[in-house]
Amino acid sequence: MSQGRHAGRDGRTGEGMPGDVREVPGADAGYDSGMVRPGLARRGSTQQQSHRHQRQGRFATWAALLLPGIVLLLVDGYDLGRVSLWRDEAYTLDAAHRSLPKVLAMLPTTDAVNNLYYVFMHVVIMLLGTSAVALRLPSLLAMAVAAVATAATGRRLALSSRLPAPTLVGLLAGLLFVAAPQVTRYAQEARAYGLVTMCATIATYLLLRAAADGRWRWWAGYGAVIALTGLLNALALLLVVPHAVTLLVARARQPRTQQRPAGSAPAEQPPDAAAPIRLGRWLAAVAAAVIVVSPVLALGFGQRKQVSWLVTPGPRAVNHLLIAFAGSKSLIALVAVVVLVAVLGCLAYRPRPLPLVDAATLALPWLVLPAAILLTVSQIRPVYDTRYVLYSTPALALLIATGLAWLTRLVASTQIGKAAGLLSWAPALVILAVFAGLVLAPQRSMRLPSARADNLRQVSAIVAANEHSGDAVLYLPVNKRGFSMGYPAPFRRLWDISLAKSPVAADNLLGTEVAVPVLRARAARVDRLWVVSGTSGLHMLVHPSGTEEHADVALLRSFHLIRRWRVAEAVLSLYARN
Repeated sequence: MSQGRHAGRDGRTGEGMPGDVREVPGADAGYDSGMVRPGLARRGSTQQQSHRHQRQGRFATWAALLLPGIVLLLVDGYDLGRVSLWRDEAYTLDAAHRSLPKVLAMLPTTDAVNNLYYVFMHVVIMLLGTSAVALRLPSLLAMAVAAVATAATGRRLALSSRLPAPTLVGLLAGLLFVAAPQVTRYAQEARAYGLVTMCATIATYLLLRAAADGRWRWWAGYGAVIALTGLLNALALLLVVPHAVTLLVARARQPRTQQRPAGSAPAEQPPDAAAPIRLGRWLAAVAAAVIVVSPVLALGFGQRKQVSWLVTPGPRAVNHLLIAFAGSKSLIALVAVVVLVAVLGCLAYRPRPLPLVDAATLALPWLVLPAAILLTVSQIRPVYDTRYVLYSTPALALLIATGLAWLTRLVASTQIGKAAGLLSWAPALVILAVFAGLVLAPQRSMRLPSARADNLRQVSAIVAANEHSGDAVLYLPVNKRGFSMGYPAPFRRLWDISLAKSPVAADNLLGTEVAVPVLRARAARVDRLWVVSGTSGLHMLVHPSGTEEHADVALLRSFHLIRRWRVAEAVLSLYARN
């Protein structure tokens, strides 16, 4: 090994890769210990400089990869508790605020797919309290980790594809993830979607490491994170489908002559060698994850009525999905073009050795397949919602960053680009500026109260300002009891005349209802009655559709309407006895 060779396998030192330097003794055995040969002294100095440069390179790389996470914490952490909790977050608060045995008691009856999240949030509430900031903080931190993992994944993909400035490509991918409005939306929500996105991104990064290294430790880590992903959201197990596609393409690309023993150091093999793709190990890791998640899957299937509100998705749902991923309607075309550049760049540029995994083979299946599968299955039985595929957002960020890098490479390969130097990044920077400008408005809208379906803080304030001693409340239908769970203090002073067992006593989210005769008897003892309903079901008060609704509306004939308030999707109606 030559003395001056201190770069990584590709001969570069700017990416923070470990050096390939051997230690040189400080003195030869034939000389006095106090004497050092001048040549050896120079070599030692060169080695010290090399190690110093490597440390600086590693520091710069880590700083670049951590920057997206820091930016997300600053941007999305601002005014984290300003917007009111909405109903889904209220369910989180209500479930996680119970004792741990009571949280676990919900598992057989209600929300099994979210039970692990409720257990986790139970601990969070014990440590941090029940404020909106405390409830949303885990999602914020999870999205920050996802941003860092996206940046790290982007850098590895850029290195394998021989793209210019791979660390910069990773940084762009991480920042593009941060810029996505739906990332901001769910970084500021007390539900599991942020944690799911974090786990999916980490699992994808571990897949890259396992495919390149082949050792069991990477596959074990991958399987563990996949299991955690499924426990947080069973539908997120669909992530293994694009991962399977990625591995199959990688295995097809890898000639036998390029394989090296699993776990061996890259420096011990030819530069184009890679560990063989271990499909068996991937299958073992996925199988173990599925076994761990299977009890939750079985319970969740039995509780599928909880998602009966989902409808069969059509073209409108697809359009909404495109807007959610692109950031705004005006950005769809631009994002599509950049993604196309990324895919065509990966297909057209064929370095030797061919990269086993690139952005096209990793990010494109990750972006497309989970949503496509859910949309297809939902034509038979609806199981699709845009937030259920939120974990595919990093894939789009990776594709956009890769497309910008390929565009820069193309410009740099021209005569003008060669003369321009750093200005070859100008087209990419212009596109980024346009993207930032067009995404600013939806980013701002995500921070408004209207970004949530409900404003439970205002609902609670209305009740607190207008309630009287002895007032009762009727939820029409029963699922509107969720309107009272975000800020429950004023509602606790009202008599819930339809409640037989509280949600805690019933080990569910909504409690159980009394029989109609009991409800009528209770209503006869009330002078003022609050009716909590929704804008979509306001017609029930005039045109009831079921037996229970008929009974609820029939008892209102003994009352007259005093006042009605509409707050987002909530409707508060105050009645007094005739």
